[in-house]
Formats: sequence, structure tokens, C-alpha cells
Amino acid sequence: MADPIRKKPHLQAVREGNPGKRPLSEGLKLPPAELEEPDWNETFPSVREKHLQVVNRRAREVARREWRRVVPVLKYTAGLAAVDAAALQDYCVCVARIDQCEREISRVGLLIEGERGWQKNGATTVVSQYRAQYKIYLREFGLSPSARVGITPPEGDDDGDDAFD
Repeated sequence: MADPIRKKPHLQAVREGNPGKRPLSEGLKLPPAELEEPDWNETFPSVREKHLQVVNRRAREVARREWRRVVPVLKYTAGLAAVDAAALQDYCVCVARIDQCEREISRVGLLIEGERGWQKNGATTVVSQYRAQYKIYLREFGLSPSARVGITPPEGDDDGDDAFD
């Protein structure tokens, strides 16, 4: 039995196009907000173990760089609201963890010798899961070329029809 037809979210319909030219519901409009960068020390805290200090320091830096790279872009293309902060923070954590896993794979290798012989490095499984989530964020935030097709940036006009202009 086929799934019932579900209405696509507005931004998805805009991204994918509207060949039927049906009226699109714009959904909920939220006021734009200046998002404050998270304290990456809370997400990647200082620890006693020397090895983890280095790992967490790099993760903080990678997350910080990604936040500072994407927030200005998203302010223009998507119009960020305060509720977007948590998803953006999680996106940046995802980027930092992918970096962490890739460095671990490069350092130790794809295969590691264990009690039962050669085994797959656990970081390969973890990075795969983070990459799956990363792809979702890319689509949601319009950060990939295919996700940007058809996205119209928020207008900066002052025609009075938008309460948040």
C-alpha cells in the first residue's frame, strides 16, 4: 500500500521546485536573531588525560572555525532564528567529530590488531554515523550545491509586509 501523500515543508518545496505551481504555505516565520557562538569548552571540556586534551583542543578549534564559517552564510541565505542555535551547534560538533575520527583513522589505520586478529577500527563506524547526520544538516541548512538549487535568500526590502523586516 502506498504512503499517503504528505505535504512537503515550505523550504523543501522551494528547494525542489514546484512543477504543479500549487500555492505554497510559507509556514511559521520567526524573527531573525543574532546567534551567539557557543562556549566550545562546555562541549569539549578540559580533561586530565594529555591525549584527550589535544583531541578536545582541536575539536574546539574545528567547531569554532565551522561556526564562524557557516553562520554568516546562513544569516544571508536562510535567515537564522534563535531556535536554530542548537541545530547549528550540533552541526559544528558533527564537523569536529568527523575531523576527530578521520585523524584517528589516519593515525591508527583502518584496521587494528586485536585479540581476535585484525579488526575494523571503530572510528570508521563512528565517522560513518556522523557523516550520515552531516548530510542531513547540509540539506536542512542548504549548505550543499544540490540543496541550494531554488533557494531564494530572504529579502532585505522594507515594503512593510513582513513584521520582522
